[in-house]
Amino acid sequence: MITKVLAAALADALSELGIDVAPSEIHMERPAQREHGDWSSNVALVMSKQAGRNPRELAAELLTVLESTSVDQIQRAEVAGPGFVNFHLSPQWLHDVLTEVISQGEDGYARSTIGDGQSINLEFVSANPTGPLHAGGGRWGAYGDSLARIFRRCGYQTFTEYYVNDRGLQTELFGDSLLAHRDGTDLPEDGYAGEYVAEWASEMPDDANPVAWGCERALAEVQQSLASMNVTFDHWASEKALVDSGAMESTIDALRAGGWVDEHEGATWLRTSDFGDEKDRVLLKSDGEPTYFVPDIAYHNQKFERGNLVIDVLGADHHGYVPRMSAALQMLGHQASSYEAIIGQNVTLVRSGKEIKLSKRTGTMVEVRDLIEAVGPDVARFAYLLQSIDTRQTIDLDMLSSQANENPVYYVQYAYARIASVGREANNRGVTRSTFNETGLALLTHHRELELLRALSSLPETVEIAARDRSPHKISTWIREFAAAFHGFYHDCPVLRSDVEPDLQQARLWLVESARIGFSIGLELLGLTAPEEM
Repeated sequence: MITKVLAAALADALSELGIDVAPSEIHMERPAQREHGDWSSNVALVMSKQAGRNPRELAAELLTVLESTSVDQIQRAEVAGPGFVNFHLSPQWLHDVLTEVISQGEDGYARSTIGDGQSINLEFVSANPTGPLHAGGGRWGAYGDSLARIFRRCGYQTFTEYYVNDRGLQTELFGDSLLAHRDGTDLPEDGYAGEYVAEWASEMPDDANPVAWGCERALAEVQQSLASMNVTFDHWASEKALVDSGAMESTIDALRAGGWVDEHEGATWLRTSDFGDEKDRVLLKSDGEPTYFVPDIAYHNQKFERGNLVIDVLGADHHGYVPRMSAALQMLGHQASSYEAIIGQNVTLVRSGKEIKLSKRTGTMVEVRDLIEAVGPDVARFAYLLQSIDTRQTIDLDMLSSQANENPVYYVQYAYARIASVGREANNRGVTRSTFNETGLALLTHHRELELLRALSSLPETVEIAARDRSPHKISTWIREFAAAFHGFYHDCPVLRSDVEPDLQQARLWLVESARIGFSIGLELLGLTAPEEM
């Protein structure tokens, strides 16, 4: 890996200057601007105090030593800014990337061990089973599922689940609303008036328990909608089953035994303020009924049986929820670092320049199913993954319905389809890839070829960053840039044209194969299909 080569060269140069540092301690990064080189290090700034030198002076001395070394990949190095060492590399390092991609293949390239087998329990979506999943909820599904895929590629044991809130006031209101629609009576106050409620009410058997039947019907709809978008879960946890198991009582007993529970104002309180929450929280109301917080604590405590790092993906209105849950889990003996919450922001859908309202209660909503039927599952899913989950998102349905370069998923999948077309055309002409020959890669010197390999070289670090930052959108950004690089190569670097020399043709065929591997990895992490024709 080129970063290890460069770090080792810098460590050797520092050693000659009387400064000892391990290559693993030397940080390498890609300069923000391409003209500043391929890789850069801040080691001169970091080590200047220890060396007793000005950072730029130390960087200049490093360059003098590096000039006497024979690192094949280094074309030239320069001092930049306050003391950065920038490296401009020969094409060889990119040819080495191609060799690495081909040798490791889809299963091995851009696979990381940073997770080191740590187990993660990841919960996401978890919408109340009181109706179909609206298009805003689809964002949580796409995000959580892709994050789980990224975690797994980085060596984490990842277990995903959906918490079914199948008890409480909202489910009771939903059941009463189904009855009212079926029987032609007035809706309860704050009941559900959506068209789907009337439709489902007409399906409900006369002898059905409206709450149980309604929750089951809604959950089946949610499961189907998410599955159509390639989102699945390892576990569906029922709040009702949790409560019936006695987990709430045992959780309260454990909190009492820890000395964290107080009785005042006729209610039972949990001293979450001791852990930084803005105030203490009620566990049992004055009538003895538990608040929603109690089953949530019990549920999160159980989740540690399925992962030693528990991560929740929560809605925009849950900021206050995080410190109280963290406090409760610490009271039960879990480390603060073992619980993490990711707060997502809402989605705005726009059609013909006008916002479409999303409300399950009133029925003015666009379902995930509707969005998928309108633009397709891949387009819907990719649209959700274009931005960071912590930013508000506007999705233009008209743009997503178009088959044009402005449609991001079309642009990416079209690049993959072009790769497949190269393979089909090669077969038609009787052209096959010869045995992989690293020496032939030296013919790949066109700037389009090198830019494609440069983009491919950044995939492993992008996957690791996406895992560390919990940011699947970084894979989306990478694959769009990679598609742009491939389209540029496809336009300017013919592969099968009759005037292309056989050796160059073979090198380009292997380059196309490396691009196919890169796209396959990126599309899989995003949960998208890889179409061979469009």
